[in-house]
Amino acid sequence: MFSNGSSRFLALWFPHLPTDRLKRENSQRDRSDQYLIVVDKIANTLRLVAVDQRATKAGLYKSMTLADARAQFEKLDIAFASPRQDSAFLERLADWCDRYTPLVAFDDPDGLILDITGCVHLFGDEHTMLKDIHNRLNQQGVAVKSAIASNAASARAFARYSSGGVIGDDEEKRLYKLHLACLEIEAAHLAGLKRAGLLHVGEVEVLPRAALAARFGKELINRLDSLFGRQDQPISPRRIVPVCMVERRMTEPLVVMDSVELLLQSLGDELFRQLQTRVQGAREIEASFFRVDGNVRRIRIESGRPLVETKTLLRLLKERLSSLAEPLDAGYGFDIVRLSAIRTEQTHALQKSLDNTRQETEAFDALIDRLSIRLGSSRVLRPVAIDTHIPERAVMLEAAAGNRSDQSVQWSPEHYPGNPLERPIRLFNPPERIETTSGIPDGAPARFTWRRVQHTIVLAEGPERIAPEWWREHAGALTRDYYRVEDNQGKRFWVFREGLYERGDPTPRWYLHGIFA
Repeated sequence: MFSNGSSRFLALWFPHLPTDRLKRENSQRDRSDQYLIVVDKIANTLRLVAVDQRATKAGLYKSMTLADARAQFEKLDIAFASPRQDSAFLERLADWCDRYTPLVAFDDPDGLILDITGCVHLFGDEHTMLKDIHNRLNQQGVAVKSAIASNAASARAFARYSSGGVIGDDEEKRLYKLHLACLEIEAAHLAGLKRAGLLHVGEVEVLPRAALAARFGKELINRLDSLFGRQDQPISPRRIVPVCMVERRMTEPLVVMDSVELLLQSLGDELFRQLQTRVQGAREIEASFFRVDGNVRRIRIESGRPLVETKTLLRLLKERLSSLAEPLDAGYGFDIVRLSAIRTEQTHALQKSLDNTRQETEAFDALIDRLSIRLGSSRVLRPVAIDTHIPERAVMLEAAAGNRSDQSVQWSPEHYPGNPLERPIRLFNPPERIETTSGIPDGAPARFTWRRVQHTIVLAEGPERIAPEWWREHAGALTRDYYRVEDNQGKRFWVFREGLYERGDPTPRWYLHGIFA
């Protein structure tokens, strides 16, 4: 019945997420004489959208109006809903869950799904892993319900609509006993199933599928297929899955930063050994530090060329740490330190040249990496040639620490070093408007005025006609004719006319695009 029996998924549901967040932020809210509730305006009425555990046991529930709650209970600690802060808190919980597996996905509302396939042995067994999660979360004041099953939909159903736990070989039988609410179908369809006397999943599963689809829609069939593993629905991890990953789990928290540096060196050696077997180098490495109190700090290193040795990694890490606005703080200690190769690239054996050209290139690359780490990759840029005829688009700036390829310029027979430049090195952006006097309508200007100064043309070369890119430009884009002109004082300019008289374009205009040095 279950097609992916070797896979294991862990569903975590935080039924009191908003109130748990409020109590963590303000310990005074955790008072035994008041019930903490969160309200929001729904259809012009204040209703309860979250209640804490004590309020739930007392009889308060979601969607209850605030007026009814006040009528029944005097001591209420009322807070207004803040979805953004709740989402940020769930993000922090997801970061914390990375200690168990790198495959963590959001499961709305107020839940997470973890793909723990192949990770359980690090904690003993599934029961031990689940117990560890509950103990740690409860110590942080976070209530959680959980379940481990063979697929994500089944784990979610058991976590939210049953007592949860580790679901073993009897998963199908236990699914049959779940209430129909676990299918999470439309309220009208759920009511229709109940009117037909169907209350549990097993009672619907045995019915003819064609009749179910005709009466209640295909959504019900899809939900059943997902629940029983007949339809594969992979989760979408919130973070990039690393290519290689190494980590250390400490029996005693690591507090001294010198010890952290030694540990990083050991992890770096292990990571690069793994990459060496794959004939790869790391272009992007992330160091993750998991603190005992649940805080997670990540530091990402990007390199212009594949990293293949620990020495270079540690040097870049030190540069990154020294530039942090908030220094790395061990607090009560790190219990997990991890190095992950997020992005890798094939490496090739390069022979050192007899001169120092290769050494100079490596030194320049190292400088680019250091500057990018210290100043930020968005502030250290390099020009890159683009395959286009439009001059202002021929070059773009990208991060210098990005993909740097040693592409030699392919000179055509008409263009080779030593010839005069056909285009200025620097262009005006945007091109500046000029007033011209032309003897021939479609020819070069005889004179033009730029910035209130008139220039008389004695030499002109052109035109170089550049048509607009029809797949990118708007319908009104015009053809350009470019000229290299020289005035009577020896100054050389690059000008163009936008529009052609011969085609009847409306009022062609002249622009100055650049000046030759």
